[in-house]
Amino acid sequence: MKDWLQKQWQVRSSWQCVLLPLACIFMGLVALRKAMYRLGLLKSSRLSVPLIVVGNISVGGTGKTPLVIYLVQQLQAAGLKPGVISRGYGGKQQAATPVYADSNPSLVGDEPVLIAQRTACPVFVGNNKVQLGQALLQANPQCNVIISDDGLQHYALQRDVEIATVDATHPFGNFRLLPAGPLREKVARLKQVDAVVVSGHQSGELTGFGLSRCFTMTLHGDLFYSLDRSQAPRSAKEFQDKNTVAIAGIGKPQRYFDQLTALGLQFEPRAYPDHHAFSAADFAQLAGKTILMTEKDAVKCSAFSGLDAWYLPVTASVSSSADLDFISFILQKLRS
Repeated sequence: MKDWLQKQWQVRSSWQCVLLPLACIFMGLVALRKAMYRLGLLKSSRLSVPLIVVGNISVGGTGKTPLVIYLVQQLQAAGLKPGVISRGYGGKQQAATPVYADSNPSLVGDEPVLIAQRTACPVFVGNNKVQLGQALLQANPQCNVIISDDGLQHYALQRDVEIATVDATHPFGNFRLLPAGPLREKVARLKQVDAVVVSGHQSGELTGFGLSRCFTMTLHGDLFYSLDRSQAPRSAKEFQDKNTVAIAGIGKPQRYFDQLTALGLQFEPRAYPDHHAFSAADFAQLAGKTILMTEKDAVKCSAFSGLDAWYLPVTASVSSSADLDFISFILQKLRS
């Protein structure tokens, strides 16, 4: 149902008009909630260290996790000691819980485990961002900056830097708010954030909004790693003569399939819902085939043995915009 809705939200159709009254109510509730925080009627807390929020205004994959990993690594290179807080979508933990490289994704979520594996920085998950930040700092007093994976609309936690991620392919769908469209807030919200990071090459739909400090993020990766780490990494060329199936349980599976196609691969694509909990039954259908998966999916599938399965890690890079270096800009915001 969720995947069907996301496809419908990419175009305007007459049946969506039935949902427009609900979208208006949703818009009113969003505006009322923001006003209550602004007037102090709802409590908003500040952490003892600067907070960077990486979020979006739409439903679906927009590249938040690769950007969070990139931010952590760049801040570490600059001498800072970042930590990450996340809702841990797909996990079961509600109280503030630390995440490690070998944590169970079904408990803490696949993305937090991936962040912990790639960055080796403190990661905490739970459903209360204020408590998460406080718990992380109490357990890791060396941290001097926190990155919130998602939470652009979580105004209970005050932030020092706001970064909105946007998918370059149909970035705003039909431009309607939930449930008639994919938007959590109006596109004008992007004018209020400190930086907009577009995942992929910017499309014509992003012109005309007067967005300043707009950067482009690209993902790079061409070596596949065996799921059980028992074999040396392979290039795409080594899979060209195999019976290959590509699986993706991410927000935008087509983005992964396009990346494999760009590497010269031919494969059977199989898309699953975002954060899909893979089971032995899923792989029983793929017996005798070489499986190519995303790194995010590999986090959840490492326990399955006997598979000819490989995953493709990707590394993000963010380009400069109008002679403005992204990381230099973020560091300047933190210092001020």
